[in-house]
Amino acid sequence: MLSNTLAVADRVFRQLRRDRRYVALTLIEPIAVVVMLYFFFSSLEVPVWSPFDPSTFVMPLGAFLVHFLTFVLSTIVVVRERTQETLSRMFINGYRPVEIIAGYVLAYSILVTLMSLITLVSLKFAFEFDYPLEKFVLTYLVIWMLAIISIALGIFVSNFARNEGQVFPLIAPIPLMNVFFSGVILPVEKLPEWLQWLSYLTPLYYANLSIQELIGESADPGNTITGLVSLPIYGIVLLVLATLTLREDR
Repeated sequence: MLSNTLAVADRVFRQLRRDRRYVALTLIEPIAVVVMLYFFFSSLEVPVWSPFDPSTFVMPLGAFLVHFLTFVLSTIVVVRERTQETLSRMFINGYRPVEIIAGYVLAYSILVTLMSLITLVSLKFAFEFDYPLEKFVLTYLVIWMLAIISIALGIFVSNFARNEGQVFPLIAPIPLMNVFFSGVILPVEKLPEWLQWLSYLTPLYYANLSIQELIGESADPGNTITGLVSLPIYGIVLLVLATLTLREDR
């Protein structure tokens, strides 16, 4: 099992190395978006007496940025492999779904590890955050786990599409659901009761809980533990679902 997983990861990683322009654009895009966030929040005229703190929005939005880019990146992976018949050849050669998905996650985790770090460093310098080192490390851990979950989520969603045309309509609703119902823009308690349950289905909800605790001064300390425990569980469930739904043909 391990040898097949490493073989898939090596093949995907070699593909990434050959497509240097794609990798460069993927790593540069977070910087460009952070710069746009900086100019947006800098243009806001916030009264001195206002309790508004941009950091309560900026850090979670940075996490959402990583989630969105990673999700879009990984969503097209299985669809592309299916249309190029690479997936069929792996099944014919005896690769199991768990080995294929583990290989993809392993290979793309290298890219999203860099993306998460670049995003957090860009936010730190753009908004001059002076949090202690341990806060940055824990915040990075939260964003990194969210990115790994986004890989699994993208693969899971792409399992239900035969080609790129079918997968594109699935790309927008899921990230939008994350940002709308995760508490990043509007507290979950402000949502109608019949919608609040959707928050528990979004990985960004648990990431936001942890980030708000890490950067806030009066948040519930239990939220950090809740997020750090919930995110791995969420990721494991998604990987299981992605493995069970991966098929040679759809």
